[in-house]
Amino acid sequence: EDTLRYGPLKPVGLVDKRTNEESYAVVQLRKENKEGTMFNLVGFQTHLKWGEQKRVFGMIPGLENAEFVRYGVMHRNTYINSPELLNHAFQLKKEPRLFFAGQMTGVEGYLESAASGLMVGLQVDRYLDDRSFIDFPKTTAIGSLSHYVSNYEGSNFQPMNVNFGIMDPWPQKIRKKKEKNALIANRALEDLDALKAKENL
Repeated sequence: EDTLRYGPLKPVGLVDKRTNEESYAVVQLRKENKEGTMFNLVGFQTHLKWGEQKRVFGMIPGLENAEFVRYGVMHRNTYINSPELLNHAFQLKKEPRLFFAGQMTGVEGYLESAASGLMVGLQVDRYLDDRSFIDFPKTTAIGSLSHYVSNYEGSNFQPMNVNFGIMDPWPQKIRKKKEKNALIANRALEDLDALKAKENL
């Protein structure tokens, strides 16, 4: 029953200023043109047929009279088999002159794609100067993601967002998840600061 509330209708962090309560579910609209006459339903990729989309989305309060100018379709991620092809610097193992970055490597998300591009830029600079690659620690977001992309050991590699599950775990047992994640995040920042100092970044 709550599946959609944890997907495109996720209300977390959106408080209704009139009631000071978090909404049950929300639909986020993103302006699609300068005039503000077209809006995109954020995250509503779907397999529903167009007529069914019109019927279902028209049931959302406030969209009863909306005119749908374009319907949603599932986007398909195209990506390479990075664990087989790339090293931790996103360098092609069989052709060291080639590096890959972004969604095609199996990183999922805008921030992750941009971060992988930044990391690859730093690594290419090292490669061209014949210096060793920067080894981003698995305690950091970008280090854990580059490790996932280049070292995934399962049989069905799939794109991944940065998340605490792929980062090195906290060494001691912490009962409260929020407290544990805060410790992991702070450790990541400290490790990044140490790496920046060591590598003169």
